[in-house]
Amino acid sequence: MLLVMDIGNTNTVLGVFDGDRLLNDWRITTQPHQTADEYGILLKELFSLVGLSFTDITDLILSCVVPPLEMAVAEMAKKYFHREPFIVGPGIKTGMPVLYENPRDVGADRIVNGVAAYEKYGGPCIVIDFGTATTFDAISAEGEYLGGVITPGISISYEALFHRAAKLPLVEMAKPKSVIGRTTVASMQSGMLYGYVGLVEGIVERMKKELGGEPNVIGTGGLVEIIARETDTIHAVDQSLALEGLRLLYERNLPDG
Repeated sequence: MLLVMDIGNTNTVLGVFDGDRLLNDWRITTQPHQTADEYGILLKELFSLVGLSFTDITDLILSCVVPPLEMAVAEMAKKYFHREPFIVGPGIKTGMPVLYENPRDVGADRIVNGVAAYEKYGGPCIVIDFGTATTFDAISAEGEYLGGVITPGISISYEALFHRAAKLPLVEMAKPKSVIGRTTVASMQSGMLYGYVGLVEGIVERMKKELGGEPNVIGTGGLVEIIARETDTIHAVDQSLALEGLRLLYERNLPDG
């Protein structure tokens, strides 16, 4: 079985594949100072809940945008799984030409999402990942990674507003009763939800003009569900996109892949 891990700045998504079948997956909070042993204990607890053990895992692939945690997971893999993990980074075979001016500048998570989206939905397509940052990635009809857009994520935007505006509270992401809020909390929730819906619709419309045609738009990430319910711009919600992309990259980098 294959263990896949996508470590983002806010959340970490993990999954276990048996061949091309996703058996189990988990989403946990990323802890920037997590140690190798803490990862080992956490995985043992998660595995025990679904009847898995460390000996079931024959390989591990990792995508990480938090460098210290990349080292911690690599150490964990060697200590608890007796495996050298495969780490997504420059030089790997992706099967997807990267047309960024400097391909090394593209985050591993964006390539992973792009590979999975093109494989599952075809091209052209646009992937929107609602994470710490909200990213938009464009994939051509020929399966090329063209580039994209990076905006501040929903949560960090409103955390910044809370810290910089003394009278504004920190509110949760929720749909208000109306766009015109009649309380401060409702007004902020309206801004969070409909502000980002407008952002998504506006950016996607402009990307479509440059891509041409009618690209599939796939949404993923922690807050995608609430945004997708309020717009027809997102055609599919796929929370396992990063996991599927990691599996595909693992297979493409096997000796006979």
